[in-house]
Amino acid sequence: MQDQKRIVARLSRIEGQVRGIKQMAQNGEYCIDILTQISAANSALKSVALLLLDDHLDHCVRQAAAQGDQVAEDKLQEASAAIARLVRS
Repeated sequence: MQDQKRIVARLSRIEGQVRGIKQMAQNGEYCIDILTQISAANSALKSVALLLLDDHLDHCVRQAAAQGDQVAEDKLQEASAAIARLVRS
């Protein structure tokens, strides 16, 4: 994974966001404010997912495609399934 430090840093920030959301719920804060923070955390997670997918396509799938065997086909199907999951979420 090329951007591992960047991804881990982003995930740490998201973890902090989620802890903050939990605290908001425990404190009985206004529901719309909590929902706004949940939306922001979801967007941040999608951003990390796209970064991971880009890294996977750029390295794993590209290397497998260069080999041109069944591994390449498997990697393409795997990437396609991951993209479909992201689109549905």
